[in-house]
Amino acid sequence: MKTIETDRLILRPFKYTDCEDLYEYAKNPHVGPNAGWKPHESIEESKAILKNFIEEDEVLAIVWKVNNKVIGSLGLHKDCFRTADNVRMLGYVLSEDYWGKGIITEASKAALAYAFTDLNLELVTVQHYAYNQRSRRVIEKCGFHYEGTLRHCTKIYNGNTYDVMCYSMTKDEWEKLYG
Repeated sequence: MKTIETDRLILRPFKYTDCEDLYEYAKNPHVGPNAGWKPHESIEESKAILKNFIEEDEVLAIVWKVNNKVIGSLGLHKDCFRTADNVRMLGYVLSEDYWGKGIITEASKAALAYAFTDLNLELVTVQHYAYNQRSRRVIEKCGFHYEGTLRHCTKIYNGNTYDVMCYSMTKDEWEKLYG
């Protein structure tokens, strides 16, 4: 994926030198569980995840311009619920230190522009667990349409099973909102 710049952020491919920043936010017990993954237990675990990010080229580092620090990640992944071509699922995570500043909304809107113009996608989906109201607000602010709830859908790392709230946006809908 290519580098994207917004007013406050740089969204760019991860580098191996980002490992300490990744570990710093990924070890926080309030961050990963909102996305269904366990907090990182070691820098080695973060290194393995980072290697995967770099090899798969689906995830961008969210860099805060003020201090040039990696504060989260944003990905455009294959949507496991859809087999149609030209569809990706948006996913994101942000350091708790930066919550409540509109950063993920800003990053997501930039990613949508990239998805619909550069990647020529026809649909972008996004999901959140029912309890993750911060993520729901981001999704609403971006203009996604609620599709429904998949009840008792996903079992996460700790054995808990959660409902998944599903949303999508077509290219035509994006053009009407932002084009």
